[in-house]
Amino acid sequence: MTATDPALTALSQSWCALSLLHGRIEAHIERALQSRHDLSVREYSLLDVLSRQHEGDGGHLQMKQVADAVVLSQSATTRLVTRLEDRGLLERYLCPTDRRGIYTNVTDAGLKLLDEARPTNDTALREALDEAARNPELAPLVQVVESFKAPAAA
Repeated sequence: MTATDPALTALSQSWCALSLLHGRIEAHIERALQSRHDLSVREYSLLDVLSRQHEGDGGHLQMKQVADAVVLSQSATTRLVTRLEDRGLLERYLCPTDRRGIYTNVTDAGLKLLDEARPTNDTALREALDEAARNPELAPLVQVVESFKAPAAA
């Protein structure tokens, strides 16, 4: 294939549309979370991921797993955890079975803020998707996003 190959051009345009959709959604949610809860999208995502941990087997995430879940590097995730810990929203403690491991839990204040912010996140997501659906380039991508179903509870 050449650089002017129509298949490559279409693929590139599709990628740009997907990137545009993501950027618009994230920016809309960011503005809503910041203005109402003093939270960034990344902070919200981190609190959400960590709030889903449990005491069962494999219930606590290692920092690499957390970083992968919030799509950040480990160092950026560590800095984010430290900021939220400084705000009293997270707490770290040593793993009881492996003293080298450090776990991070959401505090009661963090859970309260997350519960307050969740409807804002959900509403902002819905608004951003509705806005994007009015754009002919983005509408097919919105349909794909909306077609995904939540995994069945085990």
